[in-house]
Amino acid sequence: MNKSTLTLDVGANETLTATVLPATATDKTVQYSSGDVAIATVTPVQGKVTGVKAGSTTITATTVNGKTTTCAVTVTEPSGG
Repeated sequence: MNKSTLTLDVGANETLTATVLPATATDKTVQYSSGDVAIATVTPVQGKVTGVKAGSTTITATTVNGKTTTCAVTVTEPSGG
């Protein structure tokens, strides 16, 4: 995955990417999932993470053959106002 940790404000988003190796792999499909959708959601195919409420969770990317990688996500309340 392009990041091992990510910090987002509530309501903010960022897209994670996972690289499947070897480069010659025939199926490079990756499914993303959130450990706690109350903290952060993620689109299953695109990997777009959105902060829902303050807290911490893990986003997992899983390849078609079961290999996984994770990103620790911390969601914070936006500062200012």
